[in-house]
Parts: sequence; C-alpha cells; structure tokens
Amino acid sequence: MSNTLEGLIIIGGAEDKKGEKKILQEVCAHIEKESQLLVIVTVATQLPIEVGNEYSNIFYKLGIKNLRVLDVANRQDALKSENVELIEKASLVFFTGGDQLRITSILGGTPLYSTMKHKYSDGCVFVGTSAGASVMSDTMIVKGIDDESPKKCTLKMAPGLGLIKGVIIDQHFAQRGRVGRLLIGVAENPEVLGIGIDEDTSIIVNRENILRVLGSGAVYIIDGSNISDTNVSEQYQDNILSIFNVTMHVLKTGDKYNLKTRTPFI
Repeated sequence: MSNTLEGLIIIGGAEDKKGEKKILQEVCAHIEKESQLLVIVTVATQLPIEVGNEYSNIFYKLGIKNLRVLDVANRQDALKSENVELIEKASLVFFTGGDQLRITSILGGTPLYSTMKHKYSDGCVFVGTSAGASVMSDTMIVKGIDDESPKKCTLKMAPGLGLIKGVIIDQHFAQRGRVGRLLIGVAENPEVLGIGIDEDTSIIVNRENILRVLGSGAVYIIDGSNISDTNVSEQYQDNILSIFNVTMHVLKTGDKYNLKTRTPFI
C-alpha cells in the first residue's frame, strides 16, 4: 500500500480507464485488495447503474475483491441504516462524477454524511473524480463561465463536504478553459487556494497537507494571499475582473506542494 497517511485522492475527471490506468491503479494501492472494502458512491450521477457497473468492472480487473456500489438517489436513501453501515465498513470511498450539488444537497445533514466525516477522520481514504473532486473542499464551485475572461461576480459557489480545508477545487481545468472562473473564486476568497486539475490528472493529499501530482496533465495552484488590488464587488457584475499580484504555480506529475506553507517542491 501507499503512504497510509494519504487520505484524499482528487481527480480532475476523464481519468484513463482503458490504458495504463495510472490514477485508478494508485487508488487501488491505498487499500488491501484481497480484504478491505471499496465503496463506489454514485450520488452525483443521473446514471447510477451504468456508472457504478463501469467502475466496479474496472476496479475488479485491477484486483479489488471486495466491492460495493452505494446508490443514494434521494435524502431518504441517505437515512437508511444499511447505507450508513456500508460506509462504516469501507476502507476507501470513491465518488463518481456528475453534479456536485446533488452530492451536498442529498447528503448534507444526514447520518450518512456524519458517518463519512467520521470515517475520514478515522483514516478511511476518500477519492473523487470530476464533480466528486469539486465537492471535497469546504467551499465548491457550482457554476461559472468557461473559456472567457473573468468577470467580477459571475461565479456560483456552495458549501462542499469539507474533507479538505482552505481550498477551492476546479476540474476539467485546461480542457474547459476554467482559469478565469478559478481566478474569480480566489479574488472573492483570497484566503483560500484555488486548485485547478486537468483531466487524467490527480492530487494525492496526505494528513500533513502535502499534495503530490499524478497524471498526464497539470495542476494549477492560484494563491491570492498577496493580492494588492482587485475590483471584485456585486456592482457591475459583468465588468472584467481586475486583480493584481496573484501567484500561480503549475505542477506536473511527481511535483509536490505544501498547503500549509504554500510552497511547491520536487
């Protein structure tokens, strides 16, 4: 197994499922393949059976013997004792892609969510791809404009699951031209780090808040702590964002970043 202190694997979506599957191989390295339970959570998707079966087949072929799919379609499902018990038995919980607001609106405030938070603090590994990536932070991006210059107040955000603190995560990053909307998020919340993750790219975060990058793309970290001036406000929302002295780091596979000290290293 990999470093047991690594509690989060956050994937930018569209991870390789047919080739070497490096990221999904990494996921499997975080549990005992013969004995421990991997639970696939399909709450984000409108196609839970298809998506659940796809990941189940992949993980089984990668050697995971103990697999279950947790299909929570509504808040009533999140109250069921059998679903809570399934998470209690899990050693790794994998959130699929879909709609991140479905995850928080269905799970928030339920016994299932409380159990997930307890399991994470107790050492269970949590993994999310695409929408399942965005939801890992305490504040998440719900909606923003892709492939455009950033405008002052055009970003919709909401509370996430809160498994990683002090960051905003965006996925499908370079592929969908999302640097502008992440800059808006940092301008509105300069105390948090903006983390943009390309497709087929991931960050693996340990319990000491050190992340490392794995995948074929890049990870972009935007630090707004030294912003000297910005025009962010609710007035004239469609005006172009102005922001001075923002820092961006670009990390490739193998690079690391200390979230506490806000420093990249090799």
